[in-house]
Amino acid sequence: MSADKTTFALFFGNRGFFPAALMDEARTELPAILRGLGHDTLMLPADATRHGAVETPREGEVYANFLNAHRDRFGGVILCLPNFGDETGAVAALRSAGVPILIQAYPDTLDKMAPAVRRDSFCGKFSVMDVFCQYGLPFTVAKPHTVHPASPAFEANVDFFDRVCRVVHGMRGMVVGAIGARTTAFKTVRTDEVALQRHGITVETFDLSMVFARMTEVHADGGAYKDKAHTLRAIATWDGVPEGAFDGIVRLGVVIDALVEEYAMDAIALRCWIELQQQIHISPCVLLGEMNDRGIPAACEVDIGNAVAMCALAQASDGPPSCLDWNNNYADDADKCILFHCGPVPPSMMTCKGRISDHEILANAVGKGAGYGCNVGRIAPVEFTFGSMTTDAGRLKFYIGNGAFTSDPIPEDFFGCAGVAHIKGLQDVLLHVGRHGYRHHVSVVPGQVLEPVREAFERYLGYDVAVPQRCV
Repeated sequence: MSADKTTFALFFGNRGFFPAALMDEARTELPAILRGLGHDTLMLPADATRHGAVETPREGEVYANFLNAHRDRFGGVILCLPNFGDETGAVAALRSAGVPILIQAYPDTLDKMAPAVRRDSFCGKFSVMDVFCQYGLPFTVAKPHTVHPASPAFEANVDFFDRVCRVVHGMRGMVVGAIGARTTAFKTVRTDEVALQRHGITVETFDLSMVFARMTEVHADGGAYKDKAHTLRAIATWDGVPEGAFDGIVRLGVVIDALVEEYAMDAIALRCWIELQQQIHISPCVLLGEMNDRGIPAACEVDIGNAVAMCALAQASDGPPSCLDWNNNYADDADKCILFHCGPVPPSMMTCKGRISDHEILANAVGKGAGYGCNVGRIAPVEFTFGSMTTDAGRLKFYIGNGAFTSDPIPEDFFGCAGVAHIKGLQDVLLHVGRHGYRHHVSVVPGQVLEPVREAFERYLGYDVAVPQRCV
């Protein structure tokens, strides 16, 4: 589900007594390399300042006006130092950029150290970082300290920065839908909406009675119904599922999709029991998994906090998110556990097509046959990043970590969709989850993207972040 790659605005820092050819070379080389990596770029016209670069505060003002004129066209700035660069001009240009900034400095070569040809970017980078710190202007740097744009190291740095930018962009102005009231028994998923709003995240709430009413208005011969039915039949096996249950799941999916579109929601958290089972005789699990695979993070049990966490992790990942339970120990292995849920796992994360079943756990409360829609299967082996969010005294608090789903077996009679997770330092993670009041859910995405997520959270978004794995 990876987001589109970030478009970068390119900034070139200059000191006038360095060779002009260094600027011309960088203005040609850097955008070409970035295009090869899949990124569009914006550059100040070459004739807007000396060499199309920035040295003085006046040139910085020209560059700032250039960014303002293209405000919605870029998601990050790459501050390129072909030579030492002037820190005062850089601050004037970028102090109101409003997006992540990556500082990159060209390396000198040992055969070009004479005053007429050397760059001194190694030293100049410190000056820019120093003054940015003085102004409270956040920025990103990566190893090595100087790096040529044509090197593999720079490609890795750009990949990292792209993921940072995607997280920052995705979280600013995020809209999450809470569909249905929080289940009374689940105080574990309570979230402070005002705290979220103060961090730019809006919660839109919808009553299930409205959802049920709109389900009756869906036409079975309509295009939306037919498309949803086709999609659902393609992603899972429905043998033995009553036609009425399938119809209800399709109608619910059409209504949720319409709400997402109408309210421009980036993620949802759904009340998934027990009204759906009692009144509609369905469970929505397979729908949530399909939404996750489509790039719309969907949490169950009205867990808004994990809907937010799923959205953040998904922005950094190249795969879809899922909301799972910290559910079972795995024998006596201290670094393994079973992560599970009733079926909202994206089909692309499963070993094979899932099998739609009744909700065997809720059957004791609502009766057999009243909860079809769970997607039973196994999570495929893959490295993953995990995390969760809670609100506390107006703050957004996250923990994040890395792990891997293994091919270790799970008993065949284990209900729902599950995987064995290997997490170094798992016991430290579990202590942190419990001691700091996090929910029993955890969000996961394929790939190990802990570091760009942490960079985005801490440096640009102002969230509290913990990485409780002592082995990381």
